[in-house]
Amino acid sequence: MEYNGFTRLNGVKHIVWDWNGTLLDDNHANIAALNRVCAEFGRDPVELDFWRTFFRRPLLGCYEDLLGRRLTEREWARLNRTYDDHYTAMLPSCGLADGVPDILLDWHAYGGSQSLLSMASHDQLAGVVAERALGEHFARVDGRRFDTPDGSKARHLAAHLDELGVDPATVALVGDIDDDGRAASEAGANAVLVASGLMSRERLEATGHPVVDTPRQAVAALSA
Repeated sequence: MEYNGFTRLNGVKHIVWDWNGTLLDDNHANIAALNRVCAEFGRDPVELDFWRTFFRRPLLGCYEDLLGRRLTEREWARLNRTYDDHYTAMLPSCGLADGVPDILLDWHAYGGSQSLLSMASHDQLAGVVAERALGEHFARVDGRRFDTPDGSKARHLAAHLDELGVDPATVALVGDIDDDGRAASEAGANAVLVASGLMSRERLEATGHPVVDTPRQAVAALSA
């Protein structure tokens, strides 16, 4: 059976949700923080549509290409502080994606389990999830607990699934960038990518993973 032009993923019992750009509608905060960085480092501001075609991991190489030069360790640390400080200040203005938390309840009603995995710092993520009273929906909540050379979610996902004790073949990672798809593939899991975050639909479709417009559609694709 097909959904939105792709074959539905059968046998998925557990969803690993991404946070930023997936369950949290924070594009405006990301772009505002990015443009604060641009201003501090002498670069013209950018629009969301441009960033959705440009953004990638590893982040250091992405920002060096954006700024047109190499960054020293001190500059990279300053860039991250600037971004994080401005993004954190804007967090209260970020709403949940359309349909959240109802879609989390729908997935539970369908008989599925779910967890949350983000590349945001663990302490920040845990605090925001608690503030929004979402913790009870998730079997586990993990932010970034360790650093990796390439900044990918792959090792974090492998550790997350190991802690959960679930079969990766029964898991779908729902996220908004191509690295979510790569991480799922490396872990032996499925992926559904949502074209509502920091990466364009065209780039998501190039991964070969199913692409939907909203988290609600992702749940629909997995629960029929």
